[in-house]
Amino acid sequence: MSDETGPQDTAGSPGPRPEPLRFFGTTWVNHDDGYTPRRVGVAAGSLATVVASCLVLRLAYQGLQLADSGAFVSILVVAMFAICSALAFRHTWDSFSKRPDLDRQASLRGLLAIGFVGSLLAYFFRSLTEAPGEKLHREEYEAALKQHERRSTRRTGNPSKKRRRSA
Repeated sequence: MSDETGPQDTAGSPGPRPEPLRFFGTTWVNHDDGYTPRRVGVAAGSLATVVASCLVLRLAYQGLQLADSGAFVSILVVAMFAICSALAFRHTWDSFSKRPDLDRQASLRGLLAIGFVGSLLAYFFRSLTEAPGEKLHREEYEAALKQHERRSTRRTGNPSKKRRRSA
């Protein structure tokens, strides 16, 4: 999370700004401006996309059967999509609670593309409880706020001019 302390944010005070989430912007901070309908829309949209994707995959599987490519190829394709979807689900689910390693993300790009159904399912299940990634962003934002508060709190007076008490 970037710790910007430049211009004033929407509340009028300088300090770190919340990082926007996909489909939610910064509404996740205070759960305002249509946060709940957006969560419902994201959940419904990701579930509808999963259903449509599964229908397309079924058509592709039927195409393999029509081509009479053999049982081995059919089993291999089904296993590939199942394993890649499971790995993509786990990777996407983990990315909601910690920042993914960019090098690992780049190396898994093909696997995540094949297992897109798993990623969509992870997005659906997370959106039932919160905006996907909200917990991670909230922790980072609150830590940045605390750090900004510690930095901006000023001492009162000059400590060298402090009177010593005589006992």
